[in-house]
Amino acid sequence: MTSAQREHLTGHDLGPTVQVDEVVPGAQVHLSGRLDVLGAPTVRELLHRAVDGGSGGLLVHLDAVEVIDAAGLGVLVGAHRRARLAQRRLVLIAVPPRIELLIRHTRLHRVLVRGQLSSPA
Repeated sequence: MTSAQREHLTGHDLGPTVQVDEVVPGAQVHLSGRLDVLGAPTVRELLHRAVDGGSGGLLVHLDAVEVIDAAGLGVLVGAHRRARLAQRRLVLIAVPPRIELLIRHTRLHRVLVRGQLSSPA
């Protein structure tokens, strides 16, 4: 991945909606704010680039996501499918309880993998 591509993925501020930071290129992405219809197209593009630009697992941190709507859930499902096609695994990390509840109510817990970061021993 070129530095220009990395800059494109890192620190995108989509106004009052959502912030996307690629913590580890192609391996870890941190989302914060509102993952809603306004930010969904850009988040989709950035997650697809992260999937295409790495190998192994792709960790998507959701601990700072305040709100997620149907468009935001669709972005996560689409990124999950793209990751599977690329022989990768998308894992949602630190999912807030209210978002976990939404994932369960929509039955997406059957599709989307959630995990925890292991603390160093």
